[in-house]
Order: sequence, then structure tokens, then C-alpha cells
Amino acid sequence: MAGGAAGAALLTGCSGDGAPGTAAAGGSAAAGRLRARAHRESAALLARYDATLAAHPGLAERLRPLRAETARHLAAFAGPGPSATSGSAGGSASAAPGSGRPAAPAAPPRVPERPGEALAALARAERETADARTTALAGAPAEFARLLASVAACGAAHAFLLTGGGS
Repeated sequence: MAGGAAGAALLTGCSGDGAPGTAAAGGSAAAGRLRARAHRESAALLARYDATLAAHPGLAERLRPLRAETARHLAAFAGPGPSATSGSAGGSASAAPGSGRPAAPAAPPRVPERPGEALAALARAERETADARTTALAGAPAEFARLLASVAACGAAHAFLLTGGGS
């Protein structure tokens, strides 16, 4: 598997305390909006991983650990309360943060036919999301900023691994 030992080392940094609800610090409306946006972004990434895995089952060994980390990010951004994140993010598997209701199902992302292009599309999505999270740090309360920074770094590592940087 490309990125074996290097990938494991990078993923180790992704797994912080991961306790849902730790992101809820700074209960302001702005913090709530940031958390909701981060939750939507993680749900979109999870849906992209699921769609890519469905279209390219041969990539499962490479994508499964990255998908699992993305599911943990979704749970962390959901805040306190029950959240089902191990299933697909495209349906009602994830609750909209703060609403108590499932998120509206979204159309699954389009996945390129070639596995290499599908990996590049995932890497691009991870990079764009990491960049957005880094930008959001300026307006985040301290505790939530730490979570955002950690998850942004993890997304950058995912992009690195997806482009073959860990091989």
C-alpha cells in the first residue's frame, strides 16, 4: 500500500482526544455557525469518500483509514449529543448540528472514472476544506480554534497521502 508507514505516522496526528462536544466551547452564535459549517464540510468530505469507495472498491485499503478519520471529524463538529457517523454522510446518517434532526440528503458527489483522477479529486477536496478551516481560525474561540487547526492539519496530511506523497 502506498504511504504505509508514512501514512500511519501522519494519521497518528489526526487522532486527538476526539471527544464529541469538546468543540462546543465558546457558545456564541458565531462559534455555533463555525461549528455548523465545519460539520457540513466534514459531511461533504465523508460523502465524497463514500462515493469514491462505491465507484472504486479497489481503493478501499488506501481510503478506509482516511474515511474513518473524516467520520471522527464529523462527530467532533457535531457537538454534544448522539450522532451516527459511521454510515454514509449522503443520507440521514448525520444529524444537523444543534437541530436534533437529520441533515437533508444530498446528491452524491460525482466521482471520476479513473482511480487516479478520483484520488486527485479527493485530495483537492481535502486541501480546499483544510484551507477553509485555516481561514476560519481567525474568528474562532480558542478551544474551537484548536480543534479547527488540528483537523485542518489532518486534512492537509490526507491530501498529501492521497497524492502519493507518503509512498
